[in-house]
Amino acid sequence: MSFLGKLFGGKKEEKGPTTHEAIQKLRETEELLIKKSEFLEKKVETEIQVAKKNGTKNKRAAIAALKRKKRYEKQLIQIDGTLTQIEAQREALEGATTNAQVLNTMRDAANAMKLAHKDIDVDKVHDIMDDIAEQHDISREITEAISSNVAFPNDIDEDELEKELEELEQEELDKEMIGISVPADNLPEVPDNELADKPKPSKSRETEDDKEFAMLQSWAT
Repeated sequence: MSFLGKLFGGKKEEKGPTTHEAIQKLRETEELLIKKSEFLEKKVETEIQVAKKNGTKNKRAAIAALKRKKRYEKQLIQIDGTLTQIEAQREALEGATTNAQVLNTMRDAANAMKLAHKDIDVDKVHDIMDDIAEQHDISREITEAISSNVAFPNDIDEDELEKELEELEQEELDKEMIGISVPADNLPEVPDNELADKPKPSKSRETEDDKEFAMLQSWAT
């Protein structure tokens, strides 16, 4: 507004509708056009019936009905084009509104994060984390020191223990080998009557054997 306009009280700039109001008006216009389109479709169908009815009887009335039908169809085409434009504008406006809401939400979240981090120093955070890690290490060392066996220090020779274990295993193996017994089923059966039926040597035979044995001893000496 110019200086003179302000001085003499010129018209104030009218504030445009809000996004919500604009979307609502576009929807109302769509509904109106859809109703008008449905009305014209019914008119077209009516004129077709009139043309069919007067086709042979009253040619002039039939042609007039077809002309009206053409006008209605032309209006329908225009309405369809207008609806397409209005729908596209409404969808674009709704998308812009959604984007604005998302941006506002993200901006509020960013401001909240700034407020939350306002009194936090990054260097102090690192120092605190270092202190926590150091205390964990100290706690672990204390636990290991407490759990270690002081009375029996771990100075035993592992090689010596392994050698002793091998000796024990060999000793057990030897005992098992000695204790192995042959199953009775695998041994040949000794006949009971063999010893009983075998004739005993006579006394004369025993005497002769004793003489021969004494003779051999005398030769040997």
